[in-house]
Amino acid sequence: MMAETHDPNLETFVSIPENSDFPIQNLPYGIFSKSDADKAVGVRIGDHVLDLSKLYKDKHLDGIGIHDNVFDRAYLNDFMEMGKNYWQKTRLRISRLLRKGSAIEAEAKRYLYPISSLEVHLPVFVRDYTDFYSSEEHATNVGKMFRPNGDPLLPNWKHLPVGYHGRASSIIVSGTDIHRPKGQTKPKEDEPPVFGPSQRMDFELEMAFITGTASELGEAITTQEAENHIFGMVLFNDWSARDLQKWEYVPLGPFLGKNFASSISPWIVTLDALEPFRTASPKQDPEVLPYLKCNANHAFDINLQVYLQPEAGKENLICRSNFKHMYWNIAQQLAHHTVNGCNIGVGDMYGSGTISGKTEDSFGSMLELSWAGTKPLKLNDGSERKFLQDNDTVIMRGYAQKDGLRIGFGEVRTKLLPTK
Repeated sequence: MMAETHDPNLETFVSIPENSDFPIQNLPYGIFSKSDADKAVGVRIGDHVLDLSKLYKDKHLDGIGIHDNVFDRAYLNDFMEMGKNYWQKTRLRISRLLRKGSAIEAEAKRYLYPISSLEVHLPVFVRDYTDFYSSEEHATNVGKMFRPNGDPLLPNWKHLPVGYHGRASSIIVSGTDIHRPKGQTKPKEDEPPVFGPSQRMDFELEMAFITGTASELGEAITTQEAENHIFGMVLFNDWSARDLQKWEYVPLGPFLGKNFASSISPWIVTLDALEPFRTASPKQDPEVLPYLKCNANHAFDINLQVYLQPEAGKENLICRSNFKHMYWNIAQQLAHHTVNGCNIGVGDMYGSGTISGKTEDSFGSMLELSWAGTKPLKLNDGSERKFLQDNDTVIMRGYAQKDGLRIGFGEVRTKLLPTK
């Protein structure tokens, strides 16, 4: 079933721009609306969106076993909750409907809308959100800055996927602007803290996976079972106010320095679409405990880029990284998350942690790129950045490419506005 949808020779009747992130082999899910209609579930193909709700009403999705129009919804949660078997059957049917000569080609305009005519929305209702800390390079860089005289990695780091519980209510979709947050900082060690806007605003280049099926309280999900629960992935910008974070994080970790906003790309790329891009994770040493061992590859070769665009200026490519760098993979993250019996929910989101590589141009945050402000970035307009300035826009893009096949995520784009 999956091999059929991966065929690089599949031909669609939809016009696909060259180097599009969204060929017929991708088919990511999202939520869209037209100006005169409610939100609905759609699938992105090229520069168009396929209306699944209308397909269902016209009986083009009959025979899959879906007996309620779960596509006439403001979120994907009801469809995701049906489980992996239905995800795969639906994907196969959509793939066949979009091929040349299909049953809907003659009436394509009834089901396909130009993306330029639509508004896209947060694709899932996020009940819970966890952020991990799974890039060895990122953790090492931060450790060197914050603990210059000690071991960069804390003793537990190579034994378990470190994470913390974040704020689900402030997860936003690409295109939603944010305001510079305020809070307490301590600019000088020998003076009391002060209150005001963050002076060290930062992005974090991450990806996130989304669980589509739940587990029961007390149930542990194994690394072998994990992907049965994972619906797909998005690009994820974990906004960070570094000065707020530095003052507040002892002893319980991130709080106001993180919870004001996290931005995601609008189209959820399924694990089925990413299947051709599986790769081995970095070697783990020391050997992990049995519940974290994997008998398959759960890493993916996904190219990632970060651009910084000043107000009225051009985009500056400031980072090139890759998701395959992550020390802890998605199956290990979910297995560790649930090994104590923690139950997961439909639409729960899990950030990967900042994705940094070994070279300076692959560091996934301003904190690392400017080395805590000691090495300012030079932009193409002659200006410099230690951290983000008001009205800067951060754009993250990602795609996997192999043997002529490109599966992409589009972008997550967010502008940083002045403090309210």
